[in-house]
Amino acid sequence: MLKFAPSIHRLGTESAFEVLARANKLSAQGRDIINLGIGQPDFRTPEHIVEAGIQALRDGAHGYTPANGLPALREAVAADLEARHGAPVNPDNVVVVPGGKPTMFFAVLMFGEPGAEIMYPNPGFPIYESVIRYSGATPVPIALSEESGFAFDAEAVLAQITPNTRLIILNSPANPTGGVTPKAEIDKLVKGLEAHPDVAILSDEIYSRMLYGGRSHVSLLQYPEIRDRLIVLDGWSKTYAMTGWRLGYAVWPDAMVDHAIRLCINDHSCVNAATQYAGIAALTGPQDAVEAMVAEFDQRRAFIVQALNDLPGVRCADPAGAFYAFPNISETGLGAREAQDRFLNEAGVATIAGTSFGAWGEGYLRFSYANSLENIEKAIERIRACL
Repeated sequence: MLKFAPSIHRLGTESAFEVLARANKLSAQGRDIINLGIGQPDFRTPEHIVEAGIQALRDGAHGYTPANGLPALREAVAADLEARHGAPVNPDNVVVVPGGKPTMFFAVLMFGEPGAEIMYPNPGFPIYESVIRYSGATPVPIALSEESGFAFDAEAVLAQITPNTRLIILNSPANPTGGVTPKAEIDKLVKGLEAHPDVAILSDEIYSRMLYGGRSHVSLLQYPEIRDRLIVLDGWSKTYAMTGWRLGYAVWPDAMVDHAIRLCINDHSCVNAATQYAGIAALTGPQDAVEAMVAEFDQRRAFIVQALNDLPGVRCADPAGAFYAFPNISETGLGAREAQDRFLNEAGVATIAGTSFGAWGEGYLRFSYANSLENIEKAIERIRACL
């Protein structure tokens, strides 16, 4: 019999892909399924980006690139971050990777080991807890509540730090809740971290361009006092509807960047060359497609929040960012997993149980409004009939 390393059994999964597979199976059987589960923009990648990738292939961009990414792409990332956040970034500190997850893995592998503690948002993106457990470290949840708009409480986070804390993972705007942490809380957290100079921070800012109600993004790059231990994750998947291109990046501090590059070399060598040229076009080209997409998401957000609040036994906080609604369904009498399965099997609507994002997600469902208004409206009516 094969003898696996125990660590492989500590890896979790991302339930959105499991639900997607089930939804696709039902569709293949002839069922009409509306997918509000997967976190993927339903827009095409803007044409000028696609053309840049095609042109790169025609021009012979078929070989290896530097492990940390093309210099021109890293320079474009640095320029974009400075323009958006007013924070200077050295291109040598930018590491381009295939999507967002490698940065999560690399950060946790740098700090995670038995006896170490790593804090992460709960409910939160499930890969955080998965890779923490894989590393052998102890995952310490940062509980996010509906009452606070699913923003973290700085004092609560600081109170959880122990001598074993190595890394704190933050995510705003957040998956699965759409929560955005106010600047005042971030200010308090950064101030409090002065007492814990040996604790690193990973700030997942992949939804940084998707904010509503006139809000502007507060990046942790804007806090020079923590830049020497701050990792900022961002990328192209959500902003430019490039999920399948697999292109992301992180800004690493001087003390970590060489380790991150070495992990790239050991893991994937480098990112697809043509995709990187597409990434340059995305950052340096027109942004009107991004603005139009976010405006459409905002319209859908307003509709789905009102529609969910009109369902019996359901209440939904107004998400401030990303493209997710995270309604409370506890008064329907259904648990999160039970509701997910019933809505898929009986109503033909794919959603994701809140418990897929951690124990604090019980009593909630994640709805992705990365689907058309027509489909969202149809899905809500099906759920209404089911309830």
